[in-house]
Amino acid sequence: MSLYYVQKLLYQLNRDPRVRERFEADPESVMGEYELTDEELEAIRKPDIGLLFVLGVNGQLLMHYAAMHRYPWADYIQAMRDGVSEYGKVREGLYAMLED
Repeated sequence: MSLYYVQKLLYQLNRDPRVRERFEADPESVMGEYELTDEELEAIRKPDIGLLFVLGVNGQLLMHYAAMHRYPWADYIQAMRDGVSEYGKVREGLYAMLED
């Protein structure tokens, strides 16, 4: 998994209007600039906010990415909950759900 690159891409989309414009015009080209797994690529394409959360994407970055896709706040929160239900515990990063 390449959590660093997922987060780097989302950060750039959130902060750089030129990257966002390029992404909106040709997302595959922009995603090709990052070392992403097939699972990460699919989650970004959909977008699957729940899977991105379970992969470990920081909530601050994810919140802006969800807003970019017009997720209302309540739907964003629910998508993260649904992600844990569907895909299991957060695997990596700040929100990793460690075993007892």
